[in-house]
Amino acid sequence: MSSYDAPTGSTEHRGPAAPARSAPPEPPEDSPARVGTIVWGLIVVALAVLIIVAQLGIVALNGTYVVIGLMIGAGAALVIGGLLSARGRDKRDKAAPTGKA
Repeated sequence: MSSYDAPTGSTEHRGPAAPARSAPPEPPEDSPARVGTIVWGLIVVALAVLIIVAQLGIVALNGTYVVIGLMIGAGAALVIGGLLSARGRDKRDKAAPTGKA
């Protein structure tokens, strides 16, 4: 028996203590979609549509202009969405009392 083993029949704990399992946190009931998720979803859909249109030969697209347009649109959507989200959050915070005197 090595010096690291507990004797047989010993009540010593041989491994690290297992953490107590707690229930996973419940998501909020009313969690709105995040602006970034919506914008990136729209970018993916727009790219898919542009690829299909280009493959069908309906329109000849310049890749550089497509990327520039998508980045300008995505940037604008993220900024506007963030501003609207912050504005809505400010209204909710002012309407709900904090309980502090």
